[in-house]
Amino acid sequence: MEALLDNAGPLLQGLLTTLWIAAVAGVGALVLGVLVAAARVSPVPVLRGVAFGYVQLFLNVPLLALLVLFVFALPDVGLLMPLATTVVVVLVVYEAAYVAEAVRSGVNTVSLGQAEAARALGLTFVQSLRLVVLPQAVRAVVQPLGNVLIALVMNTALAAAVGVVELTSATNKVNLVEAQPIPIFAGAGVLYMLVALTIGLLSGVVERRVAIAR
Repeated sequence: MEALLDNAGPLLQGLLTTLWIAAVAGVGALVLGVLVAAARVSPVPVLRGVAFGYVQLFLNVPLLALLVLFVFALPDVGLLMPLATTVVVVLVVYEAAYVAEAVRSGVNTVSLGQAEAARALGLTFVQSLRLVVLPQAVRAVVQPLGNVLIALVMNTALAAAVGVVELTSATNKVNLVEAQPIPIFAGAGVLYMLVALTIGLLSGVVERRVAIAR
């Protein structure tokens, strides 16, 4: 416990970096994921094909491999970004695939009759999707989206592998100095757990507030 208290500053700085990466990447993944989900249910075959390929690509490639590719390979072709920005970009495109699948499952819960009624009222496909289908679909998958965000927070730990000093990296640095791995890493684990519990509780509250009465 003394090792934790003596190094509270670096650990909290690492936690803030983790929260910053998770927050920015979470917003980006939600926006991109909804767009990909909309493309997956669109009547345009090319859009459906591109969205399907996108989802399959990022569901089946390890996140660490993507991080290494973006950090160490893209500079060879002239694409340079700060490490933290690169990690955020990778997390956005990776987690967006999971968000898209969650939202698509929500779209499947909306009855076909509602979409047909919207079209009968004169709404275009985009309008019926934006005004009728997607709002209900997202409300139906609040908890799964919360789970995706929790997974995103855990995945930020992989940023340590490419040199970003977030919570896991800061914990490792502290342990290299203090040589007390059990209390130090247990403390970091408790911080990750508190963040995950907070997201889980908030998503539960939001789910109850926006639940669709059937």
